Amino acid sequence: MLDIKNVDVTQTRFYQEIFQVGEERGRQEGEQRGEQRGEQRGEQKGRKEEAIDFVLLLLGRRCGVLSAAQKKRIRSLDLDRLKALGVALLDFGGKDDLVAWLKMNG
Repeated sequence: MLDIKNVDVTQTRFYQEIFQVGEERGRQEGEQRGEQRGEQRGEQKGRKEEAIDFVLLLLGRRCGVLSAAQKKRIRSLDLDRLKALGVALLDFGGKDDLVAWLKMNG
């Protein structure tokens, strides 16, 4: 009779083939998830860059030429802060309002 208790099933060809199939599926799913995350990060970065460009354009029209330091601070804002700045700048009368907003929110 075969003593099944002493057989190491991990050494069988069947087990090893099934294990390889599972590893390959896991690898493929991981790659797909990684691609999706990369695409999402790319989309978020693109939206942020568009928001930055648009806010800087509007600020230039409303406040005049911005300093390099002001542009750098605006570029460092997260997307939610950029949106808030975009809304706030509608009420700006000039560069002093931008300076005050950046002190409070930047």
